[in-house]
Amino acid sequence: MNFRMLTAVVAVTLMASSAVFAEDKSDSPADTYEMLNLFGDVFERVRSDYVEEASDEELIEAAVNGMLTALDPHSGYLNAKRYGEMKVQTHGSFGGLGIEVTMEGGLVKVVSPIDDTPAFRAGLEPGDLVTHIDGEQVLGLTLSEAVEKMRGPVDTKIKLTIRRDGRDPFDVTITRAIVKIQSVRSRLEGKVGYVRVSSFSEQTGPGISEAIEKLEEEAGGELQGIVLDLRNNPGGLLSQAIAVSDAFLEKGEIVSTRSRRPGDAQRFNARPGDVADGLPVVVIINAGSASASEIVAGALQDHGRAILLGTKSFGKGSVQTIIPLGGRGAMRLTTARYYTPSGRSIQAVGIEPDIVVPQARIESIDQPQSRREADLRGALDYTIEEEEETEGVDDEGASSDGAEDTEETQAQATAKDYQLQRALDLVRGLALFGNKAPTSDG
Repeated sequence: MNFRMLTAVVAVTLMASSAVFAEDKSDSPADTYEMLNLFGDVFERVRSDYVEEASDEELIEAAVNGMLTALDPHSGYLNAKRYGEMKVQTHGSFGGLGIEVTMEGGLVKVVSPIDDTPAFRAGLEPGDLVTHIDGEQVLGLTLSEAVEKMRGPVDTKIKLTIRRDGRDPFDVTITRAIVKIQSVRSRLEGKVGYVRVSSFSEQTGPGISEAIEKLEEEAGGELQGIVLDLRNNPGGLLSQAIAVSDAFLEKGEIVSTRSRRPGDAQRFNARPGDVADGLPVVVIINAGSASASEIVAGALQDHGRAILLGTKSFGKGSVQTIIPLGGRGAMRLTTARYYTPSGRSIQAVGIEPDIVVPQARIESIDQPQSRREADLRGALDYTIEEEEETEGVDDEGASSDGAEDTEETQAQATAKDYQLQRALDLVRGLALFGNKAPTSDG
């Protein structure tokens, strides 16, 4: 094919891809054709004079990807291979390290590691910056190129150089694996249900309903409330964020999206039915909570259905649309912004928690022995008609029948997670004063 003709084909393709926005362009058609001719000139010069031979496919894909990545960190080109991997990922199983990443200052920034993945077990944290991949500098790579380098065959190792606030750069060696995400996990903490959502895949919506039904059954009808943990959740499918929000809301708007054209705005509303039946809900978020996580947190916060606890979320409030390109992969294009029910934009702002609780470490402090009523001279003796009622209670007022030992063991296990401990305390406090509070001790 004549390369002038090839350039014309590329130009027509590019024009067709952006035709929907043509009415908003201030450039004249003549200017647009002139710039496309510039592209053709550069393409032919690179093809003929570059020091090493490059295929036409590589050059055109690089040009398309450069155009998209120059727009924002989340737009980009997916070749056929990466497009296939992306479709597999939304089903909850894929190969790789298990991290959600973006670009910042030319480096790969970790949004969050996904629970129980190689990256999570290696200790990567939200906010980490990847400066080198197997010794090669990340600076100068696009996000797609960096991600491609981090992918690889299962059971192969990769070395990442990490820059983290507060310490010198260090290397982490991670073994690639098939990442199978169980997006919803749950357990009882006393009479409080703990539900952890690590990502929003096709399994998430149904998983929430199943988890809460199981918790209610395990609690014997005495469930005090729910802690919904969205920390380090990088997001995922919009449909599943809507499903999770809908599970806790009886009515009202969940989220709206607004694009360049007012007619394309969308609003998503809740349907009747609250899977938690009005029980108190506390949502934990942090800087690793992004996108779909922020939609859920914002919806429940705006409707007063949940109290948000933790630290400010990541602030990714943009909508990416995957547009297939006829067997040539697909383009990921930012097409709209998310807004919470009250009209707040999430983008670059994030969700502020109602109660700010940074992660911290709990340490027990030995207190000096203080005097009590019984130590005072002439204190009245303790008497009760039915002495057997005091059995199993010591002078501290705590049960000594073994139950305290069990509770203490559980408390020691959860004390490492300061934010979770505060969330559990909050739910228990709300249950004491709410209409749904059980009458028995929890």
